[in-house]
Amino acid sequence: MGVGNAVEGKRVFEVITNIRMAERITLAIFCVLALFFASGNLLARQKSKQQWKTLPFAIVRYNDDAPKSWNVYRGDRKGIYLVRLWKRYLLIDTLSQSAFEIDPAKVKAVGESADLASADVPDEPIDISEWKTKDAGPVLRHKFRFGQTGNYLELQIPVLPNGKPVY
Repeated sequence: MGVGNAVEGKRVFEVITNIRMAERITLAIFCVLALFFASGNLLARQKSKQQWKTLPFAIVRYNDDAPKSWNVYRGDRKGIYLVRLWKRYLLIDTLSQSAFEIDPAKVKAVGESADLASADVPDEPIDISEWKTKDAGPVLRHKFRFGQTGNYLELQIPVLPNGKPVY
């Protein structure tokens, strides 16, 4: 009788072990599927248009003068701005100190917002030089030159006293 209980206990242990293994495999499959669908959702979101909102109190200076027509838009990511300068659009990445010229037909500006698909941003940045970033208290100043001898563009972004953006 004692041997039968030991054999039965071993069978029960094997069944429980198999159930736990099946649960682990199911959990692993679920995690892989969740990552797969999350990456698909991320790709779909990257292909969609990004909403840009007007950045209040920002200042644009072109060769130390205010341009007649301009606007600065902020996106979801910190340090990236869409600047409208007359009929020209520039995507300025202050973190990598680069600027991209955007085709105006690709930007849909309506009121205080603009739409731009991330696929419409060119791969190659425009040629800029002499990038300078200065923390001037309530504003961050980003100034650069187009090409080696071109015009200057200065972008002044308002910040809080702790250095975080106002928006």
